[in-house]
Formats: sequence, structure tokens, C-alpha cells
Amino acid sequence: MEQVKLNRKTYETEIDLDLRPFTGTGYTIDTGIPFFDHMLTHIAKHGQMDMTLKAVGDIEVDFHHTVEDVAIVLGQAFDKATEDMTGVARYGSFTLPMEEVLCTVAVDIRKSPHFEYRVPEVFTGQMGTFDCELVKEFFRALSIFSRMNIHILVHYGDNKHHISEAIFKCFAKAFAIAASKDGTSNLYSTKGSL
Repeated sequence: MEQVKLNRKTYETEIDLDLRPFTGTGYTIDTGIPFFDHMLTHIAKHGQMDMTLKAVGDIEVDFHHTVEDVAIVLGQAFDKATEDMTGVARYGSFTLPMEEVLCTVAVDIRKSPHFEYRVPEVFTGQMGTFDCELVKEFFRALSIFSRMNIHILVHYGDNKHHISEAIFKCFAKAFAIAASKDGTSNLYSTKGSL
């Protein structure tokens, strides 16, 4: 997978992303939202990505625009990075424990988005100043703009920070598996196209 550089500018946000998948050499992430930065570092680290991301948004109004727009740009980058699906595993799933939380994420890089999200009832309200619902909004937008199937299932857990961290780490691991190449010329679709 090749390096992807993207810029997205709207009246609400401006986002610059430089992504090098499967290099794992480091990351610099600044969205102006410390908790969100912390979650995104898990995608970079556990997804083996070199990521430089700078987002400037209207966070004085709400975090929603910045979170969703970062997901849009990251999703577009994942889509572009997996443009050539030759020899790409396509499917990936991972189950991850995070303290008292157990989370499973499954992905299919099939170029047709679908999103499922199941979390415990306790995962509502806020984690500090960050709304729990923004985790769902992030992955929903990521699914659409990456054109991936993303299924997130948190089996159990009661600490909101742990639940969020488990989801981000688990997604990164599942995506890394799905986007890995096996060295063949296979396209894993009986239709011959994705």
C-alpha cells in the first residue's frame, strides 16, 4: 500500500493527513481534542501506520465536526491505500481485552460500506468533555468513506475510557489483518471485482 496525502477544508474544519500504511515508524496527531488524539494514536500504533494528522476545527462550538471530518479524511485515505486489492486478505477480525472490557471488531474491505455497532448501555454520556456518541459517529463515517464493512461488538465492560480504547485498538488490529498482502495475484472475490 502506497503513501496517501490528503487535505480537506470546509467552513468548519481543515484537515491535513499524511499516511504511510504498514511502516509503523511513528505518528504525530493533533486535532485540538486531547482525548481524540489519544484514540487516534491507537489506530496508528496498532495498525502499524506512520501517520501525520493535523486538524483545525470549530471545537469551541462542538467536537462533532472535527471528529466526523477526521473520519472522512482517514476513510478516504484507507480507501485510496487499498485501491489495488490484488493479494489483499480483505477480511480481518480481532478480539481484544482491555481491563474489564472485551471487544471484537470485524472488517471487510469490500468497497461497499456497512456499519454495525453494539456497545453496553453504560457507554453513553461523556468521558471528560468527549461525548461517547462521537465514537459511533467516527466509525460510521469511517465505514462510509473507506467503503468498508465495519462491525463493532463490545461484549461487556463498564469503564467508558476502557470501552473506547478497546474499540479503537481492536479496529486497528482488524484493519491491519484485512489490509495485509499475501504475495499472490489473487483478488478475493468470486465476482472478479470489488
